[in-house]
Amino acid sequence: MSASTFVATQQQTRCLRSQLSTSTRGRFLSHGHEQDSDLELARSAREGDESAFEEIMRRYSPRVFRFAGKFFKQRSLVEEAAQEVFLKAFTELGSYEGRGSMEGWLTRITTNTCLNLLRSSKRRPELTVSDLSEDQSDWLDKNLTDAATEQHQSNERSLVAADLAGRVLQTMPADDQLVLTMIDGEDASVKDVAAMTGWSESKVKTQAFRARRRMREAVEKLLSGRKGRRSFSDARS
Repeated sequence: MSASTFVATQQQTRCLRSQLSTSTRGRFLSHGHEQDSDLELARSAREGDESAFEEIMRRYSPRVFRFAGKFFKQRSLVEEAAQEVFLKAFTELGSYEGRGSMEGWLTRITTNTCLNLLRSSKRRPELTVSDLSEDQSDWLDKNLTDAATEQHQSNERSLVAADLAGRVLQTMPADDQLVLTMIDGEDASVKDVAAMTGWSESKVKTQAFRARRRMREAVEKLLSGRKGRRSFSDARS
């Protein structure tokens, strides 16, 4: 069967879905394909060798799980995204011709899969001060009010800040989450994001600018709410 005519059968897809649902990250077994190149694995998988695709998953599942974990915090959602990625990769093996790396090919599939899942999911409600943990509230009090002058070297504070940013990010539109995760979280270039999403470089730049502005406005709103609640408490006391 040629690469251009490869089509995954329903039975193959069901078998793969079952395998993915019962496997956990890093527990795919090798079956003698360790020395095969990515292109050789793709060709073997297209010809019906399921163990060849297992080797692809063994090699790249850590990357797919890690990348999906940038978009979803719940383990179940990360696993769902990873399943969808490998199912899509399996059905689209005919499009992989070895001209680029398989890692890059899978990353593009992961990016678009995560974006589609984000778009289809119900957006979380706006984050308010009452939703914050005590550490996050303290971080707003102690750091944002003097962010321009204070250097924050504490690892603990950095972790709290990152967690807060992640929670704010999850309330934003899917396209905002994608561009900020890739550019700020993955250090991807504008060109890289354009290649993985199919957007123009101009759209990537515009999206990133607007997303950062919305992120800043959301955090500033949290800070204002924190100040307002503190002033009300002081007045009552």
